[in-house]
Amino acid sequence: MDAVDSALVAARTQFAITISFHIVLAAFTIGLANFLMVLEALWLWRGRKIYLDVYRYWLKVFALNVAVGTASGLILEYQFGLNWSRLSTQAGDILGPLMFYEVLAAFFLEAGFLGIMLFGMKKVGPRLHFFATCAVALGSLISAFWILSANSWMQTPAGYVIGADGRFIAEDWWAIIFNPSFPYRLVHMTLAALLGSATLVAGVSAWQLLRAPENPRARITYSMALWVIVLLTPVQIVVGDLHGEHSLKVQPQKVAAIEGSWTRPPEGEGEPLRLFALPNMTEQKNHWELAIPRIASLYLTHDLSGTIAALDEFPPEDIPPVPTVFFAFRIMVGLGLLMLGQGVTSLILRWRQRFYATRWMLRWCVLMAPAGFLAMLSGWVVTEVGRQPFTVYGLLRTADSLSSVSRQQVVHSTWLILVFYLLIFGIGLWVLLRILREPPHEDEAGPQPTLADETGHS
Repeated sequence: MDAVDSALVAARTQFAITISFHIVLAAFTIGLANFLMVLEALWLWRGRKIYLDVYRYWLKVFALNVAVGTASGLILEYQFGLNWSRLSTQAGDILGPLMFYEVLAAFFLEAGFLGIMLFGMKKVGPRLHFFATCAVALGSLISAFWILSANSWMQTPAGYVIGADGRFIAEDWWAIIFNPSFPYRLVHMTLAALLGSATLVAGVSAWQLLRAPENPRARITYSMALWVIVLLTPVQIVVGDLHGEHSLKVQPQKVAAIEGSWTRPPEGEGEPLRLFALPNMTEQKNHWELAIPRIASLYLTHDLSGTIAALDEFPPEDIPPVPTVFFAFRIMVGLGLLMLGQGVTSLILRWRQRFYATRWMLRWCVLMAPAGFLAMLSGWVVTEVGRQPFTVYGLLRTADSLSSVSRQQVVHSTWLILVFYLLIFGIGLWVLLRILREPPHEDEAGPQPTLADETGHS
């Protein structure tokens, strides 16, 4: 491995570390912001103070998450400028404005109205306070909109021309923003954020119910979170299938890596579903393959005899790291199926009126607490590793996007980032566990309405 390749691996590793931390916090922000909006709406609509108590409780978690997420976001921007300046030079005319609008949404809507959420209820009243909560929830979605637009453009570039100096120049902003893969990616990622937040809230609430089975506030959050899982998991499966069909058209190498398909099967046999295999990049074949005939053809082409482009039909230098993509996809799907089972089981227990009393289900929800975010991270690995060796798919290689940095520089900065992350996330985790160790109680500390407002909503 020469010096350039060594620096490239180090830079990609650093980016994987920083984005993995940040993306979970960003997704939790989206999920919690919308959860808080629903809770406050229920309080205003039904007039039951119990919803306000739950709102105050989870608002503390939300504020902590935003604080830690902002710190991790700053580190992400730092390493992006340090390691990927050539990407900024080549594609900055397009990516720069998209990132600028994301920052506007994040800081002007989310950060600006968060202060009102935390401290403003006595000053502005419950309805204007609810407007602030809605603004933060909307800001989180707008922020995701612009980030995913930028990422999707790098996956399926459109609306550009390449100048004489090789830079990407914007020609049609509508085509850039609403590029071909953007609708699929936006819906898929938003659902992933909501489901990840739901599994975490369900797990926390289940743990609290194991200790205090009659706590009505923990029961509310447990029930709401599982309704989200019941309703959104099937939708996510359908959206994921549509996203996969589109990826087959625009990024066939990625889908071939997902399926571990090195060669097309004989005509008429169809593509098998490989449940397990050990893909070997050097030999270009799978070891220990366990497969079900034709099933992959059914969900990929809706034809039991259909086939897809195999990896041996592409230049070897354009093939992504197959083992990483192959296993990450199966982790994502496996966790998704467990979440589907979690939701169906909750419906059965509701019907049998044993929803809160079944302790094995509570323990299962505790174990499933990180499942949504782990599935989201696995999907992100499939998305990002699967487009390698390109940053702008088919046009700009990752090796050509790297700054003029040495492996030693990247490794040293990675250690500094890890130390910072261990400090910030360690403190954040300690505070979070102190908050979550007790379930929400009556008159939970947090934003308080005025006496006149509270008498109308008690």
